[in-house]
Amino acid sequence: MNKTVSAIIPAYNEEDSIEATIKTVKSIDKVKEVIVIDDGSEDKTYQKAIKVAHKVIKLDVNQGKGSALNYGLKEAKGDILLLLDGDLAESAAEAEKLIEPLLADRADMSIAQFPPSQIKGGFGLVKALANWGLKKMTYQEFSAPLSGQRALSKDVIKKIDSFAEGFGVEVALTIDVCKAGFKVEEVPVNMNHRETKRDIKGFLHRGKQFKDVLRVILLKMRR
Repeated sequence: MNKTVSAIIPAYNEEDSIEATIKTVKSIDKVKEVIVIDDGSEDKTYQKAIKVAHKVIKLDVNQGKGSALNYGLKEAKGDILLLLDGDLAESAAEAEKLIEPLLADRADMSIAQFPPSQIKGGFGLVKALANWGLKKMTYQEFSAPLSGQRALSKDVIKKIDSFAEGFGVEVALTIDVCKAGFKVEEVPVNMNHRETKRDIKGFLHRGKQFKDVLRVILLKMRR
């Protein structure tokens, strides 16, 4: 079967990199559709995306990554979903490596494993929490539990139906996919994107991320 790929790119204030990201993703052979969700950006993300993407959905207010992905999910037509951040720029070419395990039927979901960070960010609390929750819920360990760069098969898409809201979307997705018995493969990639630093903005972001991940884990444990 000649499977096609739909790329979904949620973006918030990514005017500096969104155009390069879209053009690079469009150059990947199997990608036939690139859908961008402008999640209430206050810059020129929409104006730049509309020039090159196949479809751009503009949200009036910022709703968060999970909600933005759900808008794209409703529009995607491909057999495989490729979930990517808007700030990957030319390194988005590495997304082709995420598609390969699904085309070869080795995996139902692939997760990008980035190179080690070159800057000091947080203290690893969010990652540690995600790893703890995933091991407790799925009995598996992951090197990149928070990675948002993923490829999903059509069977996974049908099963999950929708994405969790907020920054807990990746952890919730991994729990649901593993508990449903699907195969997951982590794929080393040479991607790079903007990283949060050890400043007020970075700590606020990671605090919200920690809260969202914790909420997802507690919710899944109750079920």
